[in-house]
Amino acid sequence: MKTRITELLGIEYPIIQGGMAWVAEHTLAAAVSEAGGLGLIGAGGAPAEFVEEQIRRVREATDKPFGVNIMLMNPQADAIAQAAAREGVKVVTTGAGNPGRYMAMWKAAGIKVIPVVASVAMAKMMERAGADAVVAEGMESGGHIGSLTTMALVPQVVDVVSIPVVAAGGIADGRGLAAAFMLGAEAVQIGTRFVTARESIAHENYKNKIIGAKDIDSEVTGMSHGHPVRQIRNRMTREYLRLEKEGAPFEELEQLTLGALRRAVEDGDVVNGTLMAGQIAGLVKEQRSCREIILEIMEQGERLLGNRDV
Repeated sequence: MKTRITELLGIEYPIIQGGMAWVAEHTLAAAVSEAGGLGLIGAGGAPAEFVEEQIRRVREATDKPFGVNIMLMNPQADAIAQAAAREGVKVVTTGAGNPGRYMAMWKAAGIKVIPVVASVAMAKMMERAGADAVVAEGMESGGHIGSLTTMALVPQVVDVVSIPVVAAGGIADGRGLAAAFMLGAEAVQIGTRFVTARESIAHENYKNKIIGAKDIDSEVTGMSHGHPVRQIRNRMTREYLRLEKEGAPFEELEQLTLGALRRAVEDGDVVNGTLMAGQIAGLVKEQRSCREIILEIMEQGERLLGNRDV
């Protein structure tokens, strides 16, 4: 299946792995890229030195294209942006801000820039800034979310930009890929499904919580202070929502989640850790390899779309 995204990025399949902090490290990124998708290193809040090491370790594992996801609110975003250019990564995706100030540097380094957007206005702004494509991410996704659903957001973004659009949020199988393509997207970005991949370093407890989740098991914290996060409910989310309802200050709420994602991913704390996952968690029934996940999605998606080039 050839699209402008597969041509732009030099990948076999129009599937991009989400840049999930703590989860999307070199092992997962290399496995996704080797399987024909685009693997991403999730910089999250990590220092630049860590990201540089991750880039080099992916290169040791694969000669396929891969990228780095940079959270622009990271205090070390400048250093990470420079490291990406210096190391000559093929693709940078961005979140939580405007990457305009880095665009000239990245373009000079031959990097394809694909910001994640949650609104039509941001998509238009990113195109004007020189983005090569955008990821239109609906609120069904895990982690930090916007306010529009994928079904509503993607076609509206497609209608106002000329660059390719990647759909994200609520996509776990070939049905989701086919639906995204019918909305005008030319690739999909998938996070939650890859958290449970065999190559993912996420703790088995975390993976099993996703695999065992029902359709109603995710909820959103942080709505009151403008930083909504979707995750699987547990004791921590219940306490967070109680405090939020009582009007607790942002600083108190932030203390509750400090280090919680790391505890979930590395230590398997599914009681007080942050179990970021999308609403499609209920569709994930077992652990599969990255190659199995991608081939299964593509086989089903191509069958539904009639094996056509898009």
